[in-house]
Amino acid sequence: MADNGPKLIEGGLAVDDRGEVGFVNGFDFPGIKRFYTVANHRAGFVRAWHAHKLEHKYALVVTGAALFGAVEVDDWEKPSKGSDVARFTLSAAKPSVLYIPRGYAHGYMTLTADTKLMFFSTSTLQESADDDFRYEARHWDIWEVVER
Repeated sequence: MADNGPKLIEGGLAVDDRGEVGFVNGFDFPGIKRFYTVANHRAGFVRAWHAHKLEHKYALVVTGAALFGAVEVDDWEKPSKGSDVARFTLSAAKPSVLYIPRGYAHGYMTLTADTKLMFFSTSTLQESADDDFRYEARHWDIWEVVER
């Protein structure tokens, strides 16, 4: 069903006396039809879970940091709460793009108040609306930050 699962496409940051350039050169915008940005009003806010049977998404943290989760949907009407959820921490300080394949539910929690995300989608807005599945924010409750 899914296309080999979610994948982090790592980038980098080049710094010199002029400033810095952040990049993710391994991301080539395959089939992208639209993009949009999302920002929450505070740190610790959860936006989850959102899935599509056909649409692929890519997520980039533009400012701040966020904890992402992605889980393969095993039953579109009543997905299993015991499914394995992949967790990714994304930060603007380390540019990376998270690939979220079709067939996966995804969500995120802002870790800083200034977090802004950019999403790239392989579907138009109408195509996405016709392929939209949403689940409760705590259906897969991965949002605890573990102190180390």
